[in-house]
Amino acid sequence: MPNVAFHTLGCKVNHYETEAIWQLFKDQGYDRVEFDSAADVYIINTCTVTNTGDKKSRQVIRRAVRKNPDAVICVTGCYAQTSPAEIMAIPGVDIVVGTQDRTKMLDYIEQFKKERQPINGVRNIMKNRVYEELDVPAFTDRTRASLKIQEGCNNFCTFCIIPWARGLMRSRDPQEVIRQAQQLVDAGYKEIVLTGIHTGGYGEDMKDYNFASLLRDLEAEVKGLKRLRISSIEASQITDEVIEVIDQSNIIVRHLHIPLQSGSNTVLKRMRRKYTMEFFAERIDRLKEALPGLAVTSDVIVGFPGETEEEFMETYDFIKKHQFSELHVFPYSKRTGTPAARMEDQIDEDVKNDRVHRLIALSDQLAKEYASKFEDEVLEVIPEEPFKEGEAGLYAGYTDNYLKVVFPATEEMVGSIVKVKITEAGYPYNAGEFLRVVEDRHDKTGAIL
Repeated sequence: MPNVAFHTLGCKVNHYETEAIWQLFKDQGYDRVEFDSAADVYIINTCTVTNTGDKKSRQVIRRAVRKNPDAVICVTGCYAQTSPAEIMAIPGVDIVVGTQDRTKMLDYIEQFKKERQPINGVRNIMKNRVYEELDVPAFTDRTRASLKIQEGCNNFCTFCIIPWARGLMRSRDPQEVIRQAQQLVDAGYKEIVLTGIHTGGYGEDMKDYNFASLLRDLEAEVKGLKRLRISSIEASQITDEVIEVIDQSNIIVRHLHIPLQSGSNTVLKRMRRKYTMEFFAERIDRLKEALPGLAVTSDVIVGFPGETEEEFMETYDFIKKHQFSELHVFPYSKRTGTPAARMEDQIDEDVKNDRVHRLIALSDQLAKEYASKFEDEVLEVIPEEPFKEGEAGLYAGYTDNYLKVVFPATEEMVGSIVKVKITEAGYPYNAGEFLRVVEDRHDKTGAIL
């Protein structure tokens, strides 16, 4: 029986797609083995969001070639899409497939075995207008299921290569989304995370259907879904209709990840972002009215070309004022091929690092303040995995508002919904006391998985 090993770099969408590619191999009778063992086929799913992403991808490809020089080495993902020739030039690479045509991978492998000639299966992504269906009935990780609903992005922010790696916005057929959501719930998942390259843009390429319609239909039609999480949504996509759906929903969780990137209008303009700080602030206020206790997490880039200390402080003060519950802070890094990489006034690394540390310190403080509001409260948690840093018998999981809670539990509870009292709020995690199981993780027959 042939076997296959996977290595995934980059974002949640890549991880989702690796699971989907694994399903294709599984259906053809392959076994899955660890990446560090000798495999017949290695699949490297690459990232290109930064130049470092490219470099890491190349290192992993070389690692696979060294592990088993006779194996078929297949490279896919964003770096494969933007720089196929660069990857084909790495000795030992046999097949390159970009961010489309993943279903052809197995045919390419058979073709390569016969002909022993390297195959470049990358086509122009900008011409693609159709969403590529990739099904994931179950995940290797059995607690939270991702559900990819769209592909591509039309924004062309000046720092970002992703439209060139993923193509333009294309939405998945709503019936397919609902069908797969039901399949995941039937497989025992209590929570589904809607994901994509530009998730909230879902439906922009459709007539009379949009993201709000999809949220509404998922809640109405998927039987047994307890939690629906939106992996990320742009402020410009939080329409009044989306807020109304969130307000009326019983399953959309109290947590939204809304990328800010900068809290300064002048920087946002240079980034070619599609909102102002005033608009962003108004949307957050409206959302917090609709969902009291809402956790808003965000991404911020510091040290964008030309960012002055004043502009940085505008970002700092905005974040402090609006009490984000956690930030992912990135120092700006030049991405070859983007307008921002060619801009004058690149910021000194020391200045960037100083700003990163100041924002991370603020994020830690805000995260603790947010968590402290829930001390002594009883919240629902889905235990995900044993907690590595403490004594045995402790498990970690997330509340609907994305607080990480560590509490005594058992392996059987993983993936179930349990009531936990927060005994000590903190960051990066809170301590909790287990009260009871609310919903077992089970399949339709009622057997606990």
